[in-house]
Amino acid sequence: MATYGNDRVIDVNSLPIGKMILGVIVVIFLLILAFNSFTTIPAGRVGVLTLFGKVTGESLGSGLHVVNPLKKVVEMTVRTQSLKESADVPSSEGLVMGLDTSLVFHLNPSQAAKVYQELGPNYIEQLVEPVLRSAIREATASHSANALYSSARQEVQNQIRVALKRDLEPRGIVIEDVLLRDIRLPIALKASIEAKQQAEQESLAMNFKLQKEKQEAERKRIEAQGIRDFQTTVSQGISSQLLEWKGIEATETLAKSPNTKIVVIGSTKNGLPLILGGN
Repeated sequence: MATYGNDRVIDVNSLPIGKMILGVIVVIFLLILAFNSFTTIPAGRVGVLTLFGKVTGESLGSGLHVVNPLKKVVEMTVRTQSLKESADVPSSEGLVMGLDTSLVFHLNPSQAAKVYQELGPNYIEQLVEPVLRSAIREATASHSANALYSSARQEVQNQIRVALKRDLEPRGIVIEDVLLRDIRLPIALKASIEAKQQAEQESLAMNFKLQKEKQEAERKRIEAQGIRDFQTTVSQGISSQLLEWKGIEATETLAKSPNTKIVVIGSTKNGLPLILGGN
């Protein structure tokens, strides 16, 4: 029994059982609503809000949020994702090659609600994969198989990246990188290209060797010319008078040497010395 004021008395036991049950239900319902008003978005994900199946356009970042309990939160990842694609693609001359490609991308958090509304949660299968295949074929069709296997590989990779940025980023998909993992040519064509590259390498090596030989021959020619010029200069500078003077100097030096026993002056015109009995 409960007493309110001075003269009003309410007997709890006399209350209808239905009202008590209804009160309990209301309290439980309010608690459920309060509990459902809080939601947590994990790191690396974004929450898209829908109300009775309609996308509201709102999105929630990671962390704790208070939301309308009637709204549903759909989580979508905004972390970096990798999509691998293996496809048979044509070259400019119509040859079919196997191309293995990896696309690195992530969902733009600010456009997550738009992506979910237009494409749904399976946006990779609905949009990214078809656009990637189309970009690959568009890029390879403008290059020959030989170029794709050698010099044009980086160019093709850049062309695919540009095409994907053009077609996907306005739709909410951010392109980080495009990687060409492997290019598989027909066996006969691959052997032909490799043989041609080998011949080019051998030709470059031979040209280098010939250039080196030419440089060595030029060096020897210059060296021989120098020796020849030296001999010409020396022969022109030696006269009979110089030789006689050098002979006299040598005679004087020999006469002063303690090792010289006999110095005989020659009987020729220049009188150069003849040494006998030297130690």
